[in-house]
Amino acid sequence: MQCHDPNEKPVNQKAEIFANGFWHNNTIFAQLLGMCPLLGVTTSAENGFWMGAATLLALICSNLTVSLIRGAIPANVRIPAYITIIAAFVSMIEMSMNAWMHEMYLILGLFIPLIVVNCAILGRAEAFASKNTPINSLVDALAMGLGFTFALVLLGGVRELLGQGEVFGFDIFGADYPDVLMFILPPGAFIALGFILAGVNIINRNMEARKDKQAAMLANMQTKDVNTVEIQS
Repeated sequence: MQCHDPNEKPVNQKAEIFANGFWHNNTIFAQLLGMCPLLGVTTSAENGFWMGAATLLALICSNLTVSLIRGAIPANVRIPAYITIIAAFVSMIEMSMNAWMHEMYLILGLFIPLIVVNCAILGRAEAFASKNTPINSLVDALAMGLGFTFALVLLGGVRELLGQGEVFGFDIFGADYPDVLMFILPPGAFIALGFILAGVNIINRNMEARKDKQAAMLANMQTKDVNTVEIQS
């Protein structure tokens, strides 16, 4: 028989799934997947946003579909089936962008159809959506997609700010800012990404240290309560 601490907060499964997908298991910050669109299209925050939005939509549609029909897909053909599902949705997204966002479609170019082979999307279909309910799969897709979009917008914003002195077209540093074209070129993407990953690692270490401190304080309080009860008895 297991004893549960009455002061322990119940774990919200969907909140845990979201936090894991958006931050702790972030496609870029933790797994370093999807590097081609990350480095290729993030010359501006706007480009990163629309690339992330397209990937997010593909994730949501494919995760939901895989979860809904997971029992009907034979195990020996599951990977080709997942790729076919993802490719169908990516094709619809590509044609929609070509029809209604033609200028952005031309900017993103080949990276839109390459969403089909994004390891993050196929990985979520295989590792999560094929084993979980549609609601949890939707939460996972939202978390992973928003985390991926956040990484693209962050890197694109940093490169655009340092390279041109603006973000989303808004002038930040003024007209006298000398453009640093290195940050718009591929080498600048690697440099900016390196600093961002360093910052993420610092944040994660601080979060872990805070958790350890809170756990130590809780254990100390519980020990004091036990000693008090023993003295009273």
